[in-house]
Formats: sequence, structure tokens, C-alpha cells
Amino acid sequence: MKKLEDLLQLGHPLLYEVCEPIAESELHLVKDWVADLHNVMQEIRAKYNFGRAIAAPQLGIMKRLIYMNIDKPVIFINPELIDLSDEKFELWDDCMSFPNLLVKVKRHKSLTIRYLDENWQAQEWKMSDDLSELLQHEYDHLDGILCTMRAIDAKSFQWRA
Repeated sequence: MKKLEDLLQLGHPLLYEVCEPIAESELHLVKDWVADLHNVMQEIRAKYNFGRAIAAPQLGIMKRLIYMNIDKPVIFINPELIDLSDEKFELWDDCMSFPNLLVKVKRHKSLTIRYLDENWQAQEWKMSDDLSELLQHEYDHLDGILCTMRAIDAKSFQWRA
């Protein structure tokens, strides 16, 4: 079982790599990966008081997998973002891989995410506002992009109070 100390920190080379899609033959591995993601997210919540979702590469699992748990657990296998709105908004983004740093970024106000669920069934979910932002952040991890790379300008960084 992975723990908080297994979470990759800012600067780790794997955080900048593009993840591979999960093959249907690997579906049996997803349950253990999700258990690890859930465990580490719970530890982040307990220590830093934030965390609604986590991407597999943050634990060195270089697969296109996102785990979200707000009201209930949701597993996004091989997600695709489509129908991104032209309208954007600014916010202070945070990341479990650098929990004391906030980064001001612009995100699309709404989008649709297509993905496979834990039963390999195709799903689609239209999201807006904070959920849209959250999934854009996690999706970026799958492509080796950190919010530090999306900072609006050189003054878009601050320490968490």
C-alpha cells in the first residue's frame, strides 16, 4: 500500500512524462492502483486539509487514471477532455505534489469528460466551475503538465498561509 512519502514531489522527472493508456487487459490492476490513490489522498487531507482528486502519475503509476472523491469515489480511466468552453476563469490552484505552494492559473469554465469507468463502460460527464478546474488540473498530470507550467505570470506564486 502506497503512503504519503510515495507521493512524487515537484521536480521529480516522472511528473513531466506523458502517461500511457490503460489497456483492458490491465483492468484487474486498477483496483489496487485506486486503493493506493485513495490512501495517499486521505493522508494529504489529514495533513494539509485539502485534496479532492489525484492522478496516478503522482504516485509513479504512469497510466491515464484519475481518482476523485468528493461525495463518492469516481474512477476516470483513459479520460479525454472535450467541448472546453471559450470562457475561462482565474484561480489559485494547489497540488498535492507541492502542498504549500499556490499557483494562479486560468482554466476553462466548463468541459465534458469522456472516460471509462471501473467496469470498462464508456461514460461522459459535463462539468463546470470547480469540477471543471479540478479535472483540468488532474488531466494535465496525465500529460506531464504541472500547474506551475500554467502560471499566468512570474508573480502567480504564493505560499499557502
